[in-house]
Amino acid sequence: MKIYVAGGQSALVGARGVSSTEVYNPSLDEWTQLPNMNTLRYKCVGVTWRGKIHVVGGFVESTDYPVVGYTDRTSTEVYNEPSGKWDLVPGMWQLDVPPNQIIAVEGRLLRLGDCLNAWKGHIEAYDGNLNLWYLVEGSQLQIPSSPTLTSPSDGERWPTTKRNFLTMAPIGTYLYFLVGYRKGRDSLCTKLGVHVFNTSAAGGGWRCMEPIEVEGEKELCSHCCVVQLP
Repeated sequence: MKIYVAGGQSALVGARGVSSTEVYNPSLDEWTQLPNMNTLRYKCVGVTWRGKIHVVGGFVESTDYPVVGYTDRTSTEVYNEPSGKWDLVPGMWQLDVPPNQIIAVEGRLLRLGDCLNAWKGHIEAYDGNLNLWYLVEGSQLQIPSSPTLTSPSDGERWPTTKRNFLTMAPIGTYLYFLVGYRKGRDSLCTKLGVHVFNTSAAGGGWRCMEPIEVEGEKELCSHCCVVQLP
């Protein structure tokens, strides 16, 4: 088991992407520099699929020119370990907006929204032969960012519940969506919910847990992960 890190930003102000990559070996507790990718990238998503490391989408620049063509902006970098090189695969991510989460489950690549909208109402899977994404059957579910609206006396409209975060963690064939809502503009409580999708079920595999309320406003600025204990 190894951990690969690729891309990112070179600075906080006037940031550009980087092409550098490295790998961490936990058994040796050491990092090893890998060859650079073909492009500079940040806000990209990494996933292991078909035994290879894929770095998908993101904000992309050429290593020679600040402006890149559409093909490069929608491309994916794939690490070929035997040759020690990165191969550029065109058109695998077909949006200018960087992806949010892409995971591999049972040999399939699944994507969940993008960095502007973490949930678009459904899950999509990737067809490697046709190089396109398609809707996963039965994956439609409304997880609104603002479920209901009120109209107070001052005329300002404010959602009675506003989504603060949404992230997902895969366990086996199940996808666990963790959602947090703020209950109104002046509320100090957060409503937490869990939605579970079974990727192996045909024609609708959703199960929604009973939500709970906790004190304080909760924020989640990154993605969660799964730890399997012995």
